[in-house]
Amino acid sequence: MRKAMMIVTVLVLLLASIPALAQSSAAARDQHSEHMAFNAVEQDWAKQRTDKSPRHQEWVKVKNGDRVVNSFIVYPEVKGKATAVVVIHEIMGLTDWVRSLTDQLAEAGYIAIAPDLLSGMGPKGGGTSEFADRTAVGQAIRDLPPDQVTADLNAVADYVAKLPACNGKVAVGGFCYGGGQTFRFATNRPSLKAAFVFYGGGPESAEAIAKIKCPVYGFYGGSDNRINATIPKSEEMMKAAGKTYEPVIYAGAGHGFIRAGEDPTALEATPEQKAMKEANKKARDEAWVRWKELLKKL
Repeated sequence: MRKAMMIVTVLVLLLASIPALAQSSAAARDQHSEHMAFNAVEQDWAKQRTDKSPRHQEWVKVKNGDRVVNSFIVYPEVKGKATAVVVIHEIMGLTDWVRSLTDQLAEAGYIAIAPDLLSGMGPKGGGTSEFADRTAVGQAIRDLPPDQVTADLNAVADYVAKLPACNGKVAVGGFCYGGGQTFRFATNRPSLKAAFVFYGGGPESAEAIAKIKCPVYGFYGGSDNRINATIPKSEEMMKAAGKTYEPVIYAGAGHGFIRAGEDPTALEATPEQKAMKEANKKARDEAWVRWKELLKKL
């Protein structure tokens, strides 16, 4: 009898531990999972903001050889011609938040265009919106051929530079995956006026760095050492090549703080979550001020 009771007790304890194990497993998943918000429900706040915008928005199809790059463009309400900014999306693809960010750049006085780099790569030949979840879209983005990404970005930059409303100046800014691609795009397009890298790593070869012709400005979260650990090497190589690279680290902020800093649904149930939410908001506000000041100088 005693042996049977011991077995029952062990089974009860094992069953009770399953939820905790599941939570532990979930917490250990992809380091991006905490800051990723993929589906429409999770980014409804961003969609609502974009939909309420008074600025002219449209989807345009940009040709790149046989490819068509579906791109979201927003025009500023200004009297004269404006500088353009190519926005490179995160690892989650062209989400509602990316559209909102693009609109916010137009609000600041710039023509902003965000290409969906997954155009034509969806399950049915579409783009980001055709993928069922963030795991699928993230893997699809990781599988994109680098040369195709460069060609898509060049096609979009060419398109926006030739618009009658544009003054011919084009800068680029990207986030997370897009931050790394922004740094890389600077090595492939000498006519860029500036590259704004938000929490993305830099090129690893001196040969690539040597091709950069524009200043590179970095925006990094203080609690994002995965990315921050790459900054010293980028600083060293950029300095050796005589290039301008100005990274700023925002204390306490996490990876993805430009989005997380304005997300009203960000978690704050624990002291740690509350502190991160506050740090992300502060970093976002400060980074936006800096970004707009730099854009004015172009």
